Amino acid sequence: MSLALSPRLHGRTAAPGAFSRLSRRVLRLALVGLGGLIVVAGVLIAPLPGPMGLPVAAVGLMVILRNSYKARRAFVRFQRSRPRTLHPVRRLLRRRPEVAPVAWQMMLRTERLLVPRRYRMAVRGRRLFRRRRKSQPIAA
Repeated sequence: MSLALSPRLHGRTAAPGAFSRLSRRVLRLALVGLGGLIVVAGVLIAPLPGPMGLPVAAVGLMVILRNSYKARRAFVRFQRSRPRTLHPVRRLLRRRPEVAPVAWQMMLRTERLLVPRRYRMAVRGRRLFRRRRKSQPIAA
């Protein structure tokens, strides 16, 4: 055990709970670092096919936000200034995340940005699926 983590300081006993506070702080810092690594990994795998980058980055962000007060305050400030931008991220940070609806919403937004209106297939496909579903009789 190193001298810095020792409960005895120069012949006197440290205040009760000082070691546990220090260990909690070190654990929080380690978890924030781990969350940062997970976010970086999510950003790096985002260009790969499939939506795997966003959920991985959301997990890393969740670890950071649970363990850093400064990051939580910055997230709340950014959320208040740009609520539409962070809405999908907030949906993924819930206890029971809505992954499929968030992925669908992000696909629609991406399609709206990149594809001209007459070539958009996602909205037409959803409407066609709903019409077929409504027209089918319910079997008992």
